[in-house]
Amino acid sequence: MPHTFLYIRKAKNSDAAALAKLAGELGYPTTTAQMKNRLEPLISKSHHGIFVAENESVIGWIHVCIVQSLESDTFAEIRGLVVAESHRNKGIGKQLVAAAETWAQKKMCTRIRVRTNMVRIDAKAFYSKLGYNVNKTQEVFDKML
Repeated sequence: MPHTFLYIRKAKNSDAAALAKLAGELGYPTTTAQMKNRLEPLISKSHHGIFVAENESVIGWIHVCIVQSLESDTFAEIRGLVVAESHRNKGIGKQLVAAAETWAQKKMCTRIRVRTNMVRIDAKAFYSKLGYNVNKTQEVFDKML
């Protein structure tokens, strides 16, 4: 199989269908309409970076944002990362994380955080390999409004 060129670029509104499909692979089933509604306001905001990996089509995405709070200095957080199952273990996730880290540095962040579900063993190994360290373990509480 010939090597295909991989391109990392900023996401566009027209990527919504591909991003929705990949969100489903991540375990978050999403329609194209839902993704359009989420994507459109985010890509126009300077404190959100959404990047896609594509060769002939979009095969991965990463969402990173700036987090500001009273209890800590501003930092960047990876909010989501997914690579199509058929393209995993080829360095694509690493390239997407590098794009997020570069974006965060340009935004003057000196720290980047990522959260992953405890059951995502592969994700924990992936981030550890990239130099991310476990800082704390916590529980997430939701309340439907």
